[in-house]
Amino acid sequence: MLLFSAWVSMLLGLLAGFLPVVGMEGEGGAKSSSDHTPNVEALSSLSVTNCSQLTLKLEFSTKVVEHEYIVGFTGYFSAKARSLYISSALRSAGDGTLEWHIVPRENPASDFPSDFELVHIRQASPSSLLTLEDHPYIKRVTPQRKVFRSLKYIPLAPEPAAPCNATRGTQKWQSWQSSRPFRRTSLSLGSGFWHATGRHSSRRLLRAIPRHVAQILQADVLWQMGHTGSGVKVAVFDTGLSEKHPHFKNVKERTNWTNEKTLDDGLGHGTFVAGVIASMRECQGFAPDSELHIFRVFTNNQVSYTSWFLDAFNYAILKKIDVLNLSIGGPDFMDHPFVDKVWELTANRVIMVSAIGNDGPLYGTLNNPADQMDVIGVGGIDFEDNIARFSSRGMTTWELPGGYGRVKPDIVTYGSGVRGSGMKEGCRSLSGTSVASPVVAGAVTLLASTVLNRELVNPASMKQALIASARRLPGVNMFEQGHGKLDLIRAYQILNSYRPQASLSPSYIDLTECPYMWPYCSQPIYYGGMPTIVNVTILNGMGVTGRIVDKPYLPQNGDHIDVAISYSPVLWPWAGYLAVSISVAKKAASWEGIAQGHVMVTVASPAENDSEVGGELTSTVKLPIKVKIVPTPPRSKRVLWDQYHNLRYPPGYFPRDNLRMKNDPLDWNGDHIHTNFRDMYQHLRSMGYFVEVLGAPITCFDASQYGTLLMVDSEEEYFPEEITKLRRDIDNGLSLIIFSDWYNTSVMRKVKFYDENTRQWWMPDTGGANIPALNDLISVWGMAFSDGLYEGDFTLADHDMYYASGCSIARFPEDGIVIAKNLKDQGAGAWFNVGQQPCWLTGNFLICVSLVVRVKVTSTWWQDPRFPRRKLPKASFCRLLPIVHPGARCLLSL
Repeated sequence: MLLFSAWVSMLLGLLAGFLPVVGMEGEGGAKSSSDHTPNVEALSSLSVTNCSQLTLKLEFSTKVVEHEYIVGFTGYFSAKARSLYISSALRSAGDGTLEWHIVPRENPASDFPSDFELVHIRQASPSSLLTLEDHPYIKRVTPQRKVFRSLKYIPLAPEPAAPCNATRGTQKWQSWQSSRPFRRTSLSLGSGFWHATGRHSSRRLLRAIPRHVAQILQADVLWQMGHTGSGVKVAVFDTGLSEKHPHFKNVKERTNWTNEKTLDDGLGHGTFVAGVIASMRECQGFAPDSELHIFRVFTNNQVSYTSWFLDAFNYAILKKIDVLNLSIGGPDFMDHPFVDKVWELTANRVIMVSAIGNDGPLYGTLNNPADQMDVIGVGGIDFEDNIARFSSRGMTTWELPGGYGRVKPDIVTYGSGVRGSGMKEGCRSLSGTSVASPVVAGAVTLLASTVLNRELVNPASMKQALIASARRLPGVNMFEQGHGKLDLIRAYQILNSYRPQASLSPSYIDLTECPYMWPYCSQPIYYGGMPTIVNVTILNGMGVTGRIVDKPYLPQNGDHIDVAISYSPVLWPWAGYLAVSISVAKKAASWEGIAQGHVMVTVASPAENDSEVGGELTSTVKLPIKVKIVPTPPRSKRVLWDQYHNLRYPPGYFPRDNLRMKNDPLDWNGDHIHTNFRDMYQHLRSMGYFVEVLGAPITCFDASQYGTLLMVDSEEEYFPEEITKLRRDIDNGLSLIIFSDWYNTSVMRKVKFYDENTRQWWMPDTGGANIPALNDLISVWGMAFSDGLYEGDFTLADHDMYYASGCSIARFPEDGIVIAKNLKDQGAGAWFNVGQQPCWLTGNFLICVSLVVRVKVTSTWWQDPRFPRRKLPKASFCRLLPIVHPGARCLLSL
């Protein structure tokens, strides 16, 4: 019998009380991705009939290119200068045997100065790379990445009767699991998608829409006024466009950034996106007279490289592109070359529109770069104004674990069943946030063409107009809809009366307004509670750079709340943050009521056209604050979630919490009570508990105020001072609940992988959680978790539950209460290597760090049903076959 508790090993009630907890982690936890990602399957794209309703399935992977490095410079230099700098730096390394050369980049940007170079270095040592970075003109050295993307078009399946919007009703989404793609991928998926990875797999056919999306959003009103996108340069970064496509009349330039000798679109995705923006007939786009610049950055084999994107971005700056649509995304906000270049683009007045991601309905699943402050992040809705189930939800996770995420997406618009141009002619329908993204990009292009003084149009002013005009969707919170649904005509009215100014997103803080201000509105505040942190984005339409010069707080209803503020020292590019920390004053410890106040923020920005040297533009904006205060709850009703020991985006290698999620063996998404543990939070609140978040060490809270401390999937170690204090707190009546996850050194050794960049094997830094650190924490009470690894279904208190990749309880006090169930030993699977890739055989699956193969077992041979001609290396196959089928023969043909 295994000793365990519900979900991942949960330790209940140290010395005080019992807290009923129901909830499952929607997506296995938190940690990081490496450059090795699972190659799930290669899907060939199929031809598409005119006006068809399709789902676009997508699989994605990326890996480091052996021996190739992107050398980033501090400025733009000629090819000769770049070569001299690299040569000088490598000579100073003192390694006479070092073989290197600059990789030629034959593309339209090669004749212009550049801020990076692609270098091939054979047997590069860490010291030689460090020597490169030591050069005064070299900013950073990063490995070149190769991206694989696979698309497959399939008919839409009917949708079950469940409502689309998780916030409109009582349906829980615990059963929907999401395993997000690594790095950057197209986000055009359709409504029913990725059923192979556990995502929602079907949606109903929407009611027939007689008009195109541009007309539904009333673009024809602006067309009748003579505005059709003329004079605006819009770039589409995608798969290209055929030269003589009948839908386009003003394709200004087609450029190819790939290693294929073609400019045409062999997949159809880029054509569809371009059609939503600028098609002139059939499925008409928003801005048919705009200057269309096509950037082909993916091959017909759906491969791209980081260096291709960087070169293409530089060329977009040179061409003075006004609007850029980027229907790709990924979780890697620490991909420095990519993020830095996005900042540079927007700093050069390029309005970037990007898809927020297709990882809904889970929260905390936003994609980069759409989650950046300077980018317009777009979510999806259907034609009945329901949030699309696939649309990613906020909050942003950059700020975790210490702070709180920002509001994203910025706006939502139609992304389900939208019609766009077919690859050669005609129309078809697709769904996904990358469909919603070109809807907004097309609207932005059209709006920009309506403004006589184009100097007023910049990334901040355009976003200000969009969010100020957006229509609020009823019953939907801000982390699902942002500021609401795109309203083209209201945005036109605001933009054409616009004066440069600063604004805030959100524009007010009302912790009593539900459901829009969820989760803030779901719980009143009280004296002694952890400060409520609201992260507000400052948009500066006056200039690309600015600063805050004044931020006083003015209270109303007496001094019942204390407000502290931190903010960006510099607002660049076009934006910054304003973190507002709200707590209840001691005088209101027994008071109940509504407290209000406001913060006045003054932003100053250099006057670009001011004849007076040193002139500044200033703008003052008011941030109203409204909160509900209640008397401090009793200790037994207060629960503290330990966020501090959960990692945000670790630099190391962490495997998944749930090893059954085979398509995605590495973790990257942070745990939080308001994201992947949202259902647990709602359940606790419905039971009358008050849940607070600890973003500081255990030594920084008063345990006498809390009944229970929650430790969920902790990865960080505990300081000796923390251990000492927690033991004292337990002795004084604090209860502790631990969700321990798993830690198995044998499994961790087997899931190591070979890193082409460092030329070494990487071992996981920990398992699903840091069990040794937890054991150190609880050893004083005679408790310990094992290194076993178990999973299976069980029933507890008439609830059917699933235990996903957790350990067991190895030691527990004799007078304690332990619930025991029989589960499957998940760590007993067979581990082996295929080439240099570690693999694990369990049941009917072969699981590897960089690939997943579902195998069909017969009496004599293995076959992957998707790829009948794919054969494992004979030596590997002969070694693996007897494990699954004892007595099977190894055929020479394999």
